[in-house]
Amino acid sequence: MEHQPNGTVRDICTTSEPDEVRLAAHRQRLVEVAGLSELFRVLADETRTKILYLLSTEELCVHHLAQILDLTLPTISHHLRLMKLMRLVKSRREGKHVYYSLSDDHVLQLIQTAQEHYQEE
Repeated sequence: MEHQPNGTVRDICTTSEPDEVRLAAHRQRLVEVAGLSELFRVLADETRTKILYLLSTEELCVHHLAQILDLTLPTISHHLRLMKLMRLVKSRREGKHVYYSLSDDHVLQLIQTAQEHYQEE
């Protein structure tokens, strides 16, 4: 760290030679987060967040989701299709109706963690 005349601190790199082993280890770790940005892109949509929140409380059919959110069936179906591709939701058919629920507890944990973070002061 370098202290500036105005009292602020600036982070600077103290070495001019990169540690290739350390850099290679960091590059390898990046594989662990590959694809996460796509998951967060899907979660970033307000409508999809609302759908996931509703599905965290109970299993719902497309018709009920459309009525609750005051959206069209095709719009809800589009969002559910994306979330199903990302394995956030699962579906089951009962007669003419398709019911959706969260895929697993990890999705609920994501929602709860985001809520906790948002509510922090």
